[in-house]
Amino acid sequence: MRTAVRTGGFAALLVVVLGAGWAAGSSIRPTQPAPSASVPADDDVTLGARTAALDPGRPGEYAFTLSGRVDDAPRLTVVRQDAAVLAHAVPVAGPDGVWRAPLTLPAAGPYRVVVAVTPAGAPPRDLAAGLVVPGPFEPASFSPARVAEVDGYQVRLDGDLVPGSPTQVFVTVSRAGAPVADLEPLEGAFGRLDIVREGDLALARVHPDAAPPAPSDRAGPGIAFTVEVPAAGSYRLFLDFRHGGVQRTAVFTVPTGSTG
Repeated sequence: MRTAVRTGGFAALLVVVLGAGWAAGSSIRPTQPAPSASVPADDDVTLGARTAALDPGRPGEYAFTLSGRVDDAPRLTVVRQDAAVLAHAVPVAGPDGVWRAPLTLPAAGPYRVVVAVTPAGAPPRDLAAGLVVPGPFEPASFSPARVAEVDGYQVRLDGDLVPGSPTQVFVTVSRAGAPVADLEPLEGAFGRLDIVREGDLALARVHPDAAPPAPSDRAGPGIAFTVEVPAAGSYRLFLDFRHGGVQRTAVFTVPTGSTG
């Protein structure tokens, strides 16, 4: 099982409290077992959260239950409230009916856990719960950026985010000024793109614009996606790509509207 963690900038100046906003001068010291939280879906599938807090930087586990029938295994995404950190984890159901996913979160803050499910006979939907990583922290802020540097790679994002309308975005990967034409498959595509809106952490719909590659296939330097963002705002885009057997993440900040 793999957990992918994407991080932005952090600073230890404020103290985070569990809830919808930020506050200073308080601290979180969970001493009791994590309470169960239940979030209903329209078709009576509910999420029962068994984990309320994890220690920063330490391997942990996120546990939850699902009531109702689902057609596919759930997918789990965790986003810090300032959209500086995004993590994936792969949950596995135990014999007791509890889903568990290994999860390491690198820094303090309030997080939103999104469990994507496909209820039996119904469209896919997201169920959400809160999670806190206690400790001092300052929420990060981001300026618009369409070029990312990661481990000597340069990654450029082109295309507009148009609220309520499917649009194409393209990423181009280069290294030392030369295009990278041998990107490796990653989870059924040549890249994985997550898009989250700053503020309410709404997730955008994203689909790769290519057929799933064979394990031996290579492509690049460009990767295309069709995306649909739910509303206007500033979005954080987390691109995972694999090259030379190593998975890396490029992060962009893009507002909706035309680049003109």
